[in-house]
Amino acid sequence: MTHNFRCLLVDDEHLALQLLEKFVTDTPGLEVAAICKSPIRAVEILQSEIIDLLFLDIQMPILSGLNLLKSVSRKPVTIFTTAYPQHALEAFELDAVDYLLKPYSFERFSHAVNKAMVVLRQKSETASALPEGFLTVKADRQWVKIPVADIRYVEGWKEYVKIYLEKEKIITLESLNNLENTLPAAHFLRVHKSYIVGRRFVQKMDGESLQLTGDVRVPVARARKKEVIESLFKLED
Repeated sequence: MTHNFRCLLVDDEHLALQLLEKFVTDTPGLEVAAICKSPIRAVEILQSEIIDLLFLDIQMPILSGLNLLKSVSRKPVTIFTTAYPQHALEAFELDAVDYLLKPYSFERFSHAVNKAMVVLRQKSETASALPEGFLTVKADRQWVKIPVADIRYVEGWKEYVKIYLEKEKIITLESLNNLENTLPAAHFLRVHKSYIVGRRFVQKMDGESLQLTGDVRVPVARARKKEVIESLFKLED
């Protein structure tokens, strides 16, 4: 199944957002994850959702696009869209992949997106490496080998754990602490005293819970919330 890259569109001008939304919608491989006029709302989205590509205006009230990008720890691949050429140097110093001067054509937009796609695919290929090996547990008086890559999340349940896969649940006599030490930290994260999640299944943070693929919600401990956001939603530079 083809993966669409999730885009956040940020501009305080309604007509500019409309045109940008049409361009993104007409581009294969991209999908609009969110649209906002408020840079403050954009920061909230970047801190709570996985955004692959950010289209960002510069001149906005309260917070400029440049300062917005400086303020977030999770920096998506970014294309600036602006009517002001004088900020181009600073934009590229923030590792923007392109700088679109309004008004821009669909052809110019596509050129910028093609450059962004190269970076996004490189990041995607690196991130998509699946954990290898098996977790062997005893369930229903028999030994079961579970591919580590298939583990969506694990729930502690008294002296047992429930291991959730896409289409089944396995219950075994084991401690969550032991599993936390056994499962590779590059692919799993303890988010609550009773839950470990597979990183690749996380879609977004919604209040005090994570939304996983398959419309699954897992609670996040308040004391771990900052760590969870930084660990799951911060992209490497």
